[in-house]
Amino acid sequence: MPASVLVVEDDAPLRETLAATLGTLGGEVHTAATLSEAIREVTKRPVELVLLDIGLPDGDGTELLKRLRAATDVPVIVLSGRTDEEDKIAILDAGADDFLIKPCSAAELLARVRGLMRRVASAAVGKRWARVELDGVVIDLVAQQVVRHGVPQRLTPTEWGLLRALVLQAGRPLSTRQLWDLVWDREFGDFATHVRVHITHLRRKVEPNPSMPRLIVTEPGVGYRFVEPA
Repeated sequence: MPASVLVVEDDAPLRETLAATLGTLGGEVHTAATLSEAIREVTKRPVELVLLDIGLPDGDGTELLKRLRAATDVPVIVLSGRTDEEDKIAILDAGADDFLIKPCSAAELLARVRGLMRRVASAAVGKRWARVELDGVVIDLVAQQVVRHGVPQRLTPTEWGLLRALVLQAGRPLSTRQLWDLVWDREFGDFATHVRVHITHLRRKVEPNPSMPRLIVTEPGVGYRFVEPA
């Protein structure tokens, strides 16, 4: 969850309500009532999430959005009373990550924030692990290439899905059921056997020594975990 949030809203009661709601996430919440105040806030301190009203007394909130996008990729959720589809598209095109129409419930706001922060975290991990090198093995998730001891490996679509699921959750044990849900995305089937067999095939292609796995390790009683190379 974000450690620092900025709420930009000119309506004082609503601003206090939004700040209190976001405060339940555990981070610091700062507020601004005008465009100029918001610009000062993002200039003097880093923020990890911005909740932005578009209709501000001294200007349009999209001005702040454009300034933010010129310098940072901080997540921005726009909260607006504008319901026109063209307005919504223009705001998203300007760089907003999500759009909520006033009034919205606290539950919906928190659900949107949690979902957005999960996507941000996954993207950050994906960038971090876009390329992994260990003892003669190179894994490039962006290019979808695995080279083991100088020999390109051909992974099936299922093996790529399994590798991505493990890498994007690096350091976190995933059960066979979780991997089944992430990769196969179907309700029925012998998930334990499917996952075990594909993990074996995957290790033969991505491990420096498949008989002694160092990247995809077994967590007894849990499942499998992708280990961060030293």
